[in-house]
Amino acid sequence: MPLSALVLGVFNAIIVGAVLVLLGAIIVMISSWFKWPIDWNVQRMYLLVVLLVVIYLIFAALFGMPHWRII
Repeated sequence: MPLSALVLGVFNAIIVGAVLVLLGAIIVMISSWFKWPIDWNVQRMYLLVVLLVVIYLIFAALFGMPHWRII
């Protein structure tokens, strides 16, 4: 596997993680406007799921595993 493909895969994983964290922050912000608090434990579980997705994408880039495709 070329080094450029590995770097691109890791960069892709970082972008996906950042977008998912931003989406979660927007949901928390909107829920705070409506006075619907989201428990901190739920937020931590969401961040754990985001971390697992990023780790999976990095391993997919390292080992050439299949990853999700949007057709």
